[in-house]
Amino acid sequence: MPTKFARSLLNLAAERGYDHSGLLTVAGIGFNPLNSRSAGYQANISAMQYTKLYQQVMSLLQDEAFGLMLGQSVTPGAFRMMCYCIIGCENLEKAIKRACEFFRTFYDADAQIYLDTRKDSAIVGYGSIKKGFAGDKVDMADLYGLSIWHRFFCWLVGSNIELKEVRFAGQSPSGKTRVEKYQQLFSCPVYYGQLRDEFVFDTRYLSYPLVHNERTLKEFLRTAPYPLMVMSGARDDGSLVARVRAMIGHDFSQGFPSFERITDALNMSAPTLRRRLKKEGTTFQQLKDECRRDAAMAYLGNSELSINAVAALMGFTDPSAFHRCFKKWTGTTPGEYRQQERENNR
Repeated sequence: MPTKFARSLLNLAAERGYDHSGLLTVAGIGFNPLNSRSAGYQANISAMQYTKLYQQVMSLLQDEAFGLMLGQSVTPGAFRMMCYCIIGCENLEKAIKRACEFFRTFYDADAQIYLDTRKDSAIVGYGSIKKGFAGDKVDMADLYGLSIWHRFFCWLVGSNIELKEVRFAGQSPSGKTRVEKYQQLFSCPVYYGQLRDEFVFDTRYLSYPLVHNERTLKEFLRTAPYPLMVMSGARDDGSLVARVRAMIGHDFSQGFPSFERITDALNMSAPTLRRRLKKEGTTFQQLKDECRRDAAMAYLGNSELSINAVAALMGFTDPSAFHRCFKKWTGTTPGEYRQQERENNR
């Protein structure tokens, strides 16, 4: 995570009169991101360090929306309730529309999100139309807000949503390097001086089913925004394999979605699904193993989760069975993999 994101949080706390030293200690950040002379001023911090800092600041400010509303005043608990309102939706389109309705009902135009579809493009943005631009440049709050909304929708469907373009109402930031970094963050063209802050993606993603439930949502809200910070940016080519992987998800503590559930969601017969997966070079069992392997690797990156806890999330009642399977998948034990990750991130 760029240290700039930490500075934004610390500035929010400072504006309300809170001292930042204690916040940094609890977050495990050994330097002052607000001090330009600090040795770590230009360094990155880990997703977990950012999460710990975020959770403290949001607790002080009584704001749970982790920056999604661009500084707009949001009643404590509102984002949590919005999540519970949408988690039972059939697919991403219905979830976004329900979120739009939630904010339209309870908040003014500057705190609303919207969904617009044009031909094969879906457009998601928020806030009122900006008129008469004053020349303000895009800042970190603008960047962070759109990025987190995008990642939140990716989390809902368990798959990366590849963006076509991103639009900002503010003007282009100064410096070629910063412009390039903004484009790299979204992996798509970025335009400035537009009517709203919004991002555009293919409408096919709107039909993707939500892969979470109230139980996994509760865990998400407890650890947010960590799950969004560590999401994979793998491209989604729209294949059947990508859709099945999205429906399998990454939390298997309550078992895997059945083959019948997958075929029903795809409106496809069992023989047809098997045949099409074979054509794409895989099987349903192989996809389940790959999803469990990838999820285990991601969870092992969270130092606060014990290896036994990761095993439980992967659906293993016997931790030793998890160790055997993980070594079969990766060639290393869970403990060895975690140690390698720690060394690589130093």
